[in-house]
Amino acid sequence: MEYKRIQTKKIYEEVADSIINMIKNGELKPGEKIESVEKLAKNFGVGRSAIREALNGLRTMGLVEMRQGEGTYVKKFDPSKFTLPVTTAFLMKQKDVKELYEVRKILEVGTASLAAMNCNEEDLFPMEEALNVMENAGGDEDQAQKADTDFHLAIAKATHNHLLISLMGSMSELISETIRETRKVILYSEDQADLLLVEHKQIFEAIKKKDSDLAGKVMFNHLENTKNRLFKYIE
Repeated sequence: MEYKRIQTKKIYEEVADSIINMIKNGELKPGEKIESVEKLAKNFGVGRSAIREALNGLRTMGLVEMRQGEGTYVKKFDPSKFTLPVTTAFLMKQKDVKELYEVRKILEVGTASLAAMNCNEEDLFPMEEALNVMENAGGDEDQAQKADTDFHLAIAKATHNHLLISLMGSMSELISETIRETRKVILYSEDQADLLLVEHKQIFEAIKKKDSDLAGKVMFNHLENTKNRLFKYIE
């Protein structure tokens, strides 16, 4: 039996979600000024720092704008087309996401290089299968995201280094969440599924050729490019 780990929301995330619902429901209209930090803190029954963090997160999402000396306003948009490509929590922890990409580069560049040195023919099958799923997902992004995660974990298994496999496994949930939300942002803002697939294929081909240096290089480029694309749209 599989149990999904319970994620507790931080106070500023709950505040942000409440304000988002107010915008969705029309209680706060495009162009309308939002109450002051002090009033919001009193009405929500939370500290002013939580309100500031929530408003900063909403600004990051492009839902509000802060005008110097005037206050915070809901941005003008068509409420009927109101959508968010990613979760509130994901957009609000940009520092953590950036740090995770740095960790992934440190860990997965070496993993790809080691996989190129140690892999056998059987190790290539799950990577190839994941690529096929990504290529033929037909717009099923849940399926493509899972295949993306499976691809990276298959590379770790191809190293035949049990400590490294365990380390990647312990990070798999975090990596999976980041891949899922990153793909949402990139594909929501600009359809780049083909580009993501090409980069994964480059990694696979380098590992298949047992070119350790190239495998590390293309993995680094993939993670760096993906991080840059992500923050191009959410910063």
